[in-house]
Amino acid sequence: MSDIFSTTGTPYADGKILKHSAGGVGVITFNNPDKRNAMSLEMWEGFGEALTALRDDDTVRVVILRGAGGKAFVSGADIGQFEKARHNAAASEAYAERSAAQRALLADYPKPTIACIDGYCLGGGMQVAMLADIRLAAHGSQFGIPAAKLGIAYGYDGLRHLVSLVGPSWARLLMYTGMRIDSAEALRIGLVERLFPEDELWGETMAIAETISQNAPLAIKAAKITIAQVLKDESRRDMEAIKAIGNACMDSEDFREGRQAFMEKRKPKFRGR
Repeated sequence: MSDIFSTTGTPYADGKILKHSAGGVGVITFNNPDKRNAMSLEMWEGFGEALTALRDDDTVRVVILRGAGGKAFVSGADIGQFEKARHNAAASEAYAERSAAQRALLADYPKPTIACIDGYCLGGGMQVAMLADIRLAAHGSQFGIPAAKLGIAYGYDGLRHLVSLVGPSWARLLMYTGMRIDSAEALRIGLVERLFPEDELWGETMAIAETISQNAPLAIKAAKITIAQVLKDESRRDMEAIKAIGNACMDSEDFREGRQAFMEKRKPKFRGR
């Protein structure tokens, strides 16, 4: 399967974020390969703009996140900005506030998201990957959070997602040591869902994305909403939201189309309504 998304698309952040879409699949590329796609504040803001554009594009049903260059997904924050933007608590808080909106946007994104990880996925890159719905990785990728080696505190949201994926014991081991783990270990502990040979990763990721894009959008939205509620404390779950999206599915044109296509032994054509 050809890769037409790696270096083309609508640019943001002076071309260090690229947005592309085709066939119901949106792709955002972190395009800073000289720094192994390390994220600057400008890249965070461009990332938010690209996410918003794909969110508001009704032709896009699933979004893939990837890194350019074949060496890294995102290798963390741009260390070059630390002296100016994260040199003390006040500066670090201001830095976090500027990227908070983008992290929140991804955390509550209404469409399915897939992190396609080839190479280094470190620090802030881990947070981006953990906020995606699905993580697919190439053999040879490496994962880690080196906060303890830099003397910085990893934020609550990042650690909450890490604990939810790998459990508190592995979260402690990763955070206390700052160690890196390989892709096989990441799969074993639940940090990623599937592994592929490097030369097959993009094709397999696109195949999964295309399958999602061809399924009923309302049914996928129902699953996304319900899983998000399951992960909350019971006292905070919005059961009415679950009931509402369930009813919307059952009353939808797509449900009728799905039944009709099954009876006619043909592939359904879902419209998301």
